[in-house]
Amino acid sequence: MNTTKLVSAAAVLAVCATGALAQSKGDMTAGIGFAWVNPSDDNGSLASGALDMDVGENTQLSLTFEYFIADNLGIEVLAATPFTHQVKANGSDIVKVKHLPPTVTLNYHVPTNTAFTPFFGAGVNYTTILGLEDQKISGLDIKDSWGLSGHFGVDYAISERSALRVDARYIDIDLDVELNGDDIGTVEVDPWVFGVSYILRF
Repeated sequence: MNTTKLVSAAAVLAVCATGALAQSKGDMTAGIGFAWVNPSDDNGSLASGALDMDVGENTQLSLTFEYFIADNLGIEVLAATPFTHQVKANGSDIVKVKHLPPTVTLNYHVPTNTAFTPFFGAGVNYTTILGLEDQKISGLDIKDSWGLSGHFGVDYAISERSALRVDARYIDIDLDVELNGDDIGTVEVDPWVFGVSYILRF
């Protein structure tokens, strides 16, 4: 192997060895990207089983902020631009639901000697309904929801202060529905949320 190849190999190893983002106590990161909310296939039924519910998917801009309370252990807040989902009953459109699903998560970032840093965590979600559009059923009301969430993913360091992230979350979202003030059941959204984002440490 000639000198040029040795130098090139050393450079690659150096990048891999030092490329991981530092995850030290007191560090903060901010992220911007896209989140695809993909509800479960079975969203339950309303009105004693008379209405089979189906909630559509949606993609929006996502924002994250994470503060490390200890080495490799951070508290993350997920925000986004408002999501809008088409909701169907028995195959027919009945309403579009606009909402925000802010989520707070405790993440553990697994230390490695490579540019890849996997992480996993658990947290709490609050889904707040911002509005109902194109209602085909008058008197319909959908309540806000609290639920638990799970989170995992991996960061790929592109510098000492930045990384590309791919992640996934499962969120327990169950929305109680009322018609003219009477409870008619719960829509079980329970989505997987898949994200791609750019992360910056500061």
